[in-house]
Amino acid sequence: MKFGPVPLEQAQGAILAHSVTTTKRKLRKGIWLEADHLAELRAAGINEVTVARLEQGDLHEDEAAGRLAAALASDPQSAGLRVTAPFTGRVNLLADGPGVVELDVSAIEAFNRVHPMITVATVPQMQQMTDGGMVATIKVISYAVPEADVITACNAARDAVRLIAPNYKTAGLVVTDIPGGPPNEKGIQAIRGRVEALGMDLSDVQIVRHDTADLAQAVARVEGEIAMILTGSATSDVNDVAPSAVRAAGGQVDRFGMPVDPGNLLFSGRIGARPVIGLPGCARSPALNGADWVLSRVACGITVTGDDIAAMGVGGLLKEIPTRPQPRAGKRK
Repeated sequence: MKFGPVPLEQAQGAILAHSVTTTKRKLRKGIWLEADHLAELRAAGINEVTVARLEQGDLHEDEAAGRLAAALASDPQSAGLRVTAPFTGRVNLLADGPGVVELDVSAIEAFNRVHPMITVATVPQMQQMTDGGMVATIKVISYAVPEADVITACNAARDAVRLIAPNYKTAGLVVTDIPGGPPNEKGIQAIRGRVEALGMDLSDVQIVRHDTADLAQAVARVEGEIAMILTGSATSDVNDVAPSAVRAAGGQVDRFGMPVDPGNLLFSGRIGARPVIGLPGCARSPALNGADWVLSRVACGITVTGDDIAAMGVGGLLKEIPTRPQPRAGKRK
């Protein structure tokens, strides 16, 4: 692509690089200059404009962006995505429903190394999405790029972006109650909002005493394809009431504790084939916490291992809160 100022006599058929105001209107950058545009510019006393000219082997920004998007999501429907029409060198990939984003990170990095004018920006790996949320934006920065580089980028990251939709439809919640404990309704509503944001129903809620035997019976009988537990008193050990109740119900606890704050006191396991999530106390608030990261993946049928949870520590400092104890600053002399 050739870029630079040219006399009006040489500008017809080129792309206007910078917006220009004439006596009639504003000619916006990116338009193909035609004879009437040049007449307006000349009447406004403008004799030179900055333009971009495509060379042999170049693709216009919109055509390039469309082809790049088609490579990143070659079958948008099966990838759970909607693709917008190219405009000013940009195409967006939108979530076609709730779910979790799965990215081929190395492929996307290779895509972005091909040519600095060929770019894709995405949400983080395993980001939970709602319907219509932007998963990725493809942007061709310049007015044109070499077709050969577009082909290389397409081949580097074919089908590198997709949305995994929830494959569970229902979840159940067991809440334990303690005298003087936190109000249950607020926490139940916050968890209901999380479940419904994933396209699921909170099909059953049971409230029982904060007792291992009572909780074991409740978690075994609660309806829902996923079982969640919210205790009135924080789970402080893998042998505390809630994890013990899961084992007493014939289940297993795979992981207690996570390097995400807020959310440290989460535990995960299963009873038979049914996933069980022991929610941290911060799940009583609708604010983002570690439970969101685990619940969204589990809801989409993604196995969450101990290694997966350990890896959540990078980027896992979600929010500082005033009540969290701070190290005492040393006294200045």
